[in-house]
Amino acid sequence: MNKTDPAIHHSPLGDYQARKSVHPKRIDGPFRRFKWLIMLVTLGIYYGTPWLRWDRGPYAPDQAVLVDVANRRFYMFDIEIWPHEFYFVAGLLIMAGIGLFLVTSAVGRAWCGYSCPQTVWTDLFQHVDRFVDGDRNARMRLEAAPWTWGKVTRRLAKWAIYLVIAFWTGGAWIMYFADAPTMVRDFWAGEAAPVAYITVAVLTAATFILGGFMREQVCIYMCPWPRIQSALMDEHSLQVTYKDWRGEKRGSVKKAAKDPAAYGDCVDCNMCVAVCPTGWDIRKGPDISCITCGLCIDACDRVMKDVDRPRGLIDYITLDDAEAEAKGAPTRPAWRALLRPRTIVYFIVWSGLGLGLLFLLGTRQHTEITAAPDRNPAYTVMRDGSVRNNFTVKLRNMEARPRDMLVSLEGLEGGSMWSDEISADDAARQLEFAVDADATETLRIYVIAPRGTATQDFAFTVEAQDEQRETDSVDARFETPSGGS
Repeated sequence: MNKTDPAIHHSPLGDYQARKSVHPKRIDGPFRRFKWLIMLVTLGIYYGTPWLRWDRGPYAPDQAVLVDVANRRFYMFDIEIWPHEFYFVAGLLIMAGIGLFLVTSAVGRAWCGYSCPQTVWTDLFQHVDRFVDGDRNARMRLEAAPWTWGKVTRRLAKWAIYLVIAFWTGGAWIMYFADAPTMVRDFWAGEAAPVAYITVAVLTAATFILGGFMREQVCIYMCPWPRIQSALMDEHSLQVTYKDWRGEKRGSVKKAAKDPAAYGDCVDCNMCVAVCPTGWDIRKGPDISCITCGLCIDACDRVMKDVDRPRGLIDYITLDDAEAEAKGAPTRPAWRALLRPRTIVYFIVWSGLGLGLLFLLGTRQHTEITAAPDRNPAYTVMRDGSVRNNFTVKLRNMEARPRDMLVSLEGLEGGSMWSDEISADDAARQLEFAVDADATETLRIYVIAPRGTATQDFAFTVEAQDEQRETDSVDARFETPSGGS
């Protein structure tokens, strides 16, 4: 076997060509069952998650996963992310990217073969094809047949199922952005926001077209990820490989029986091509058309069993191991290929990010204060010579219950403060405010200091008046005509 760079996938397709229908044959085996499992889990999560409830108390929504755009919140079970905490979302996106790097360097295009949305929905639609039109041969005969009422009826029935799945897909998406039962009721009553109907229409059309009609063309021509993946794979990456030193020269069982030394194990049955969801012949070598789903392995192993030859003619193997095996070395377990420096580094970085995010999430405060001074004017001199500065102070209550918060001045000797709701006669160094659940209270705070006070730094502090007694502070600067430090 020639040891070539797996990162360079030379496609024989050249420029774009009109799509030729692919009719994958039904197959059973470990990889096919694993694809079933992934499809059921991913679709179950996607369609079912908006309907999960999670009790957060009377002041917060009870939908387990919710992107609350109106109130700028993201809820995931017990986790609530505020806009200023977007670094959590950024961290998760970085983890997803590194996770893809890890998977690709370890097991090649496994993401494309099992978990990519295009793969999952294409697989679902191909099962619809089998349900309506039959398996591979029946579908090929029906496609070649002239248009009769029977063919039209089958096509309309199949496309109607496509449309239901596509509509359900678009409808499930908008439920992540509003309370699911309420959204369904408003949607069918015509009372939902226009953007909801537009979103469902766009996603329905996209799912219907991409999953129903374009399928492998999305992977081959439209998706950039296969090109990126090629830079992440090397001769140590597991990938679906045809062992040509063992399979060639190809010949039928009868030919091989007559001259066993002249033929390899491949009986040229084309089962590996027949089951491939993109129609690629893995015997031609690595290619962008191969999504590494392993169905050709299931098919080939079944044929090898039927003809009483060893399994593994097509197998998950690294190019290094394939070359060693071609020279007579024993087959190395696939899991051994996962333990190498690159994958270990990726895993350490990925795990470190995850642990860091969990630490930040577990130690974050649910009480915050910010303060912004007025710049024009920076200060006001009162009749008695005292100086007043004005601040916009925001108290953030990130708990799902109302709380009283005590705001205090730290530093600024002789200073006091009041707000729009409190008379200047009641100015004090500490003021208490009620803040609604899961809300930010914006206050207008007036800070005054006696005559002769120099410009100086001080701080606003806040303490939640509950059993947690969380505190936070923000630095500020008090401006006066005298200047100073």
